[in-house]
Amino acid sequence: MPGTSADDPFAGRQPTAHERMTGLPWDASYHDGPAPWDVGRPQPAVVRVAAAGGFAGAVLDAGCGTGENALHVASLGRPVLGVDVAGTALAIAREKAHDRGIAAEFAVADALRLERLGRRFDTVLDCGLFHALDGDERPGYVASLASVTGRGGTLYVLCFSDDGPGTGPHPVGRHELRAAFEPATGWEVAAVEPDRILTRFHDDAGAPAWLATIRRL
Repeated sequence: MPGTSADDPFAGRQPTAHERMTGLPWDASYHDGPAPWDVGRPQPAVVRVAAAGGFAGAVLDAGCGTGENALHVASLGRPVLGVDVAGTALAIAREKAHDRGIAAEFAVADALRLERLGRRFDTVLDCGLFHALDGDERPGYVASLASVTGRGGTLYVLCFSDDGPGTGPHPVGRHELRAAFEPATGWEVAAVEPDRILTRFHDDAGAPAWLATIRRL
């Protein structure tokens, strides 16, 4: 575990529920080949949102992994910062950006302490992070997202759904999204639509998902 200096992005960080369950840090997911959620291309839902002009202004990809979603948005000319706790994933993302000639920024950060970035964003993407946090972690995460999202900004959450066969691990109910991002937390859920998430352990159709569009109040 890193130290506790003022410059340490992990100062005071506790292992997430996923890390406690597996007994391994998130970084370990990238040590022996691609992680289960690393499909080598952007998620189709993210591509559709981008094609519809959904990523406006400065964009944050929270839990960016090896950067495919962030790189796709950046390739369209948006300023993008991808953050993750997994240094191995970020190294891969930076190499991809260099090889593809895409101007995207990647940084180590704790998604539960995003205020430490000292920056504001107009659009935020969470692809596969919300569903990995348990109920006790979600309020802090929601507040963390609010701390870096400008008022009137948009958050997109793509997460495993509990609706349908072949669900992924840690599936989420529609009501859980609405409860987490209620107006009292500084957010308003504009829509929660059924979608799909591609993974390395599902077939080409992927797993049932929700795509939530959430506005910062």
